[in-house]
Amino acid sequence: KVRYFAILREERGLDLEEISTTCETLEQLYKELSNRYRFSLESSRLAVSQNDNFAAWTDPVKHGSTIVFIPPVAGG
Repeated sequence: KVRYFAILREERGLDLEEISTTCETLEQLYKELSNRYRFSLESSRLAVSQNDNFAAWTDPVKHGSTIVFIPPVAGG
């Protein structure tokens, strides 16, 4: 499952979706989805988590996991 917040949710039009992928890393997955949905943010501007834990972009995609791409937070 992939969960989207803020601008990514607006650009995707969903907050949660189940996907099937052959991507091996979280960064490859984000690039695949970014190309598909034309996300405006590069992965370098985001944080990523897998199964409620912050992750590295080079971490492998784990089957059955929930992945969250976290855009920058604004505010005071």
